[in-house]
Amino acid sequence: MGRSWKQSDIARLRLHAQEILTAAERDPAAAVDAMTAMQGQDLPGTLWAIGLRTGARTEADVRDAFDTGAIVRSWPMRGTLHALTPGTLRMILPLSRDRLVTSLRARHRELGITASDIADAARAAEAGLSTGSGRLSRTELFAVFEAAGQPTAGQRGSHVAFMLAQSGLLCLGPFIGKEQAFVLLDDWAPMTTTVPDRDEALATVALRYFRSHGPATVADFAWWARLTLTDARSSAAAISDQLSVIDVDGTDYFVAPEVIENTPLAKPSVRVLPGFDELLLGYTDRSAVLDPRHSALIVPGNNGVFKATVVVNGHVVGTWLRRDRAKAVDVTAQLFQQLSPTQERDLVAAFEQYGTFRGKPVELKVVSLETSGAH
Repeated sequence: MGRSWKQSDIARLRLHAQEILTAAERDPAAAVDAMTAMQGQDLPGTLWAIGLRTGARTEADVRDAFDTGAIVRSWPMRGTLHALTPGTLRMILPLSRDRLVTSLRARHRELGITASDIADAARAAEAGLSTGSGRLSRTELFAVFEAAGQPTAGQRGSHVAFMLAQSGLLCLGPFIGKEQAFVLLDDWAPMTTTVPDRDEALATVALRYFRSHGPATVADFAWWARLTLTDARSSAAAISDQLSVIDVDGTDYFVAPEVIENTPLAKPSVRVLPGFDELLLGYTDRSAVLDPRHSALIVPGNNGVFKATVVVNGHVVGTWLRRDRAKAVDVTAQLFQQLSPTQERDLVAAFEQYGTFRGKPVELKVVSLETSGAH
């Protein structure tokens, strides 16, 4: 008789699949590529999400990967910024582009954006980025749009830049101070492999998603990649022979066989994750990791902004806030679950790892949150 799987097992298996539990010492681009794509709305958090999965790498190492074109940020799916390698970006962009662009038509009518406007902005951006350093800050790019007769006020500039990124013309690459600059994707990171056709790309992305995010359902994959359920089901079926399927409460979850074989289900773990981390946002159903009673503590007011989290054995048990100083990082961890003495020591160690990544010591303060239903 096979093993009986529980929701708590899903959380721990995902820690291993995402290489949070036992991060390998590898370069940032390899870590990002293993994840296929990683949430990238909050840039400082994105850097830590990558560093967390590289073992002993530092923030400078991750920034260098962006500065050399090994990693870029763009909007490959769901209209959301992600970090990914240029090759993966080119493969994913066409998969949900039409649905995404169609969903924006009403908003673009409100903003007065036409196909002709996008074409004019593309020509201006290409000309502006083909001279000098080949990189423009957001402010500089918007100035190029304005000079070409394309207003940028009222989110219009952001939507125009987004459309140029959707076409594969632009992406966010090297740093200018704390900000990433816009660059021409093909100039910044020239294509080195052929982009597969749609069916092959769907199957490839499905396999990589389930291997890096499993256990996950077809519905999780459809949401994550912004695909129709039909496309998600067919691509999952095409690669199902390379995955294991586990049943949890009557629902099938796809997972890499080695994740099941190698995950130490009994070994305790404490990790500190950035806001918007894939462990939480990589799925449409987050209940295996986040107790619904605590959702309002992670996304206050349901405003779409996810706080950084403290995770014990794959489950969210608190949040944390940071404040940078010149020579240290002040961190306040707010817990809504009491930790054991061992877990408290592991929490300190987890923040020491974050301090090493940042190149600054962490001054840690831990407080307990009294919440209804917290345990």
